[in-house]
Amino acid sequence: MALSKPSSFLHHLKTLSKPYYHRLPPPPLLSFRPLSFATAEDIAAERRRRKRQLRMQPPISSSPRQHQPPPSQRSPIPSPNPNAPKLPEHVFALTGNRLNLHNKILKLIRENDLDEAALYTRHSVYSNCRPTIFTCNGIAGNVITYNLLITLYCECRKPDTALEHYKRLIEDAPFDPSVGTYRILIKGLVDNNRVAKAIEMKDEMLSRGFDADMVVYGHLMNGCAKNKDGDKVLELYEELREKLGGDVTNGIVYGPLMKGYFLKGMEKEAMELFEEATGENSRIKMDDVAYNLVLDAFCKNGKFDEALKLFDKMKSLHNPPWKLTVNLGSYNVMVDGYCAEGSFKEAIEVFMGMNEKGCSPDILSFNNLIEQLCNNGLLPEAEKLCGRMDEKGVNPDEVSYVLLMEACFKENRPDDAAEYFSKMIAANLRPNLAVYNKLVEGLVNVGKIDAAKSFFDLMVKKLKFNSASYEFMFKALCDVGKLDEVLAIVGDMLDEGSIDLNEDMRKIVKDGLRSQSREEEELDRLIEQKEKEKEEAKRREAEEAERAKARAREAVRSLIPPKLSGNSEEGKESAALSGSAGTQGANEVHPNGEMAGSSPAESELRSINSAEATA
Repeated sequence: MALSKPSSFLHHLKTLSKPYYHRLPPPPLLSFRPLSFATAEDIAAERRRRKRQLRMQPPISSSPRQHQPPPSQRSPIPSPNPNAPKLPEHVFALTGNRLNLHNKILKLIRENDLDEAALYTRHSVYSNCRPTIFTCNGIAGNVITYNLLITLYCECRKPDTALEHYKRLIEDAPFDPSVGTYRILIKGLVDNNRVAKAIEMKDEMLSRGFDADMVVYGHLMNGCAKNKDGDKVLELYEELREKLGGDVTNGIVYGPLMKGYFLKGMEKEAMELFEEATGENSRIKMDDVAYNLVLDAFCKNGKFDEALKLFDKMKSLHNPPWKLTVNLGSYNVMVDGYCAEGSFKEAIEVFMGMNEKGCSPDILSFNNLIEQLCNNGLLPEAEKLCGRMDEKGVNPDEVSYVLLMEACFKENRPDDAAEYFSKMIAANLRPNLAVYNKLVEGLVNVGKIDAAKSFFDLMVKKLKFNSASYEFMFKALCDVGKLDEVLAIVGDMLDEGSIDLNEDMRKIVKDGLRSQSREEEELDRLIEQKEKEKEEAKRREAEEAERAKARAREAVRSLIPPKLSGNSEEGKESAALSGSAGTQGANEVHPNGEMAGSSPAESELRSINSAEATA
């Protein structure tokens, strides 16, 4: 049928030989994209639309499907290594229910309900809707996970542990450290007085192919300035200039460099550097951190008037969010400067007025000012400042109460010191053994033995006392003749067994007994009595354990049938009664063909066997 129409067939071949051009559809008559939006909702909708477009992934392979090899010729897909570290999830995983979970946990954190947030996150890890790495950084660790851990250990004064995590990142992680990793680690080492190790980490950073980072050099120069090593500050600055080609534009370097000049007596060069960094036509990028370092350089080197002028300029330039020149650190530097000048009233005024620039003090800032007030005999001002913490949404911590407690002892106010310790306990704070020792020692020194004993009874169950704490309390009670209370404490020690009664304790107690004309053997009899009580308790415990075993054996025996129990009394009695009669009648046959003494099951088995034999 196709040959009957050759003309149409030839026409089809000519059509195939012509090149084919794919024509795109004509553009719409009007292509309009709004350049502005009427409401914030429209802006959010447009942002969500663009994010959805960015989430569109490219195809796995751009080659046509017909050019792919058949399944028989394809290479097998290797199975994943179960020991390989898990790679972190992409940001595209934060969608749907996982995004709702993320927002829920963030809401709990913003409400300062950290325990509930942690519990919610921990439960969700084992649920069908697992959190992403952006919610719980550690599900599959990335470089941010390690940076957070390093930051934490540096702030907790554990730089060696931070270095161990850095080493683990280098050796085991499937990704490399970032510049932020070295910034965090080097700053932490500098803050923990490990400047030499920080310089080694800088050299390692450069050996790994990273460029010279001005922030890293700024931290190192500041650490050298703290160690009064002006030569090393200038050496690091020259090294940075050489690696950057002579162009240093980050202002974080200039504050430490000014400190280096001051240390070497080069005041003129320091002031010229200041004008270069903060002048109107300066190319130096000065932010709040950079200004704070310059401010600190002035305050620490007798240039407080220049610091005041710079501080006023910083406040005038502060225009968030476009330009940030003031933060909480700025006010902390000025508070220290005022206190160094003896202007404590002005220091408190500046401190409490930081809200004008959108800054809020934290507990560390409060404790810093409280400590300086207490050290300069201004305890009433420190107490007023502590009472005003509520205005800033801050609660006192252990350090706050300890500072006030020690100041009260210095001012001969032991009752107030004990009251601050009681407030610490009432606020569910956890004073350590050193704080307790300070309290008890202060109370004993002023003769308040009963108050010291009451705090001893309160804290003995909360703290793990050492031998020195017991010895101090023994001696204090023996000096005032309270031997019965001493013996009671010794008895409790022996009952609990948490700490041994050493020779020093025995000597203190016996000397106290002798001083009160009492027999030294009282302590020996008490120790002997407690040992007998312990032995008696062990004996009763062993007897109770044996009785429990006997009851368990009796319970098991009652569950076993007599025929299965070979040593039961009932089985023995039945066997004795049967005797030879059972033996004689063993071969007797009943009229129906069954043997005497056989069970129905045995008889049925015999009948089956005989039937098979007959067949």
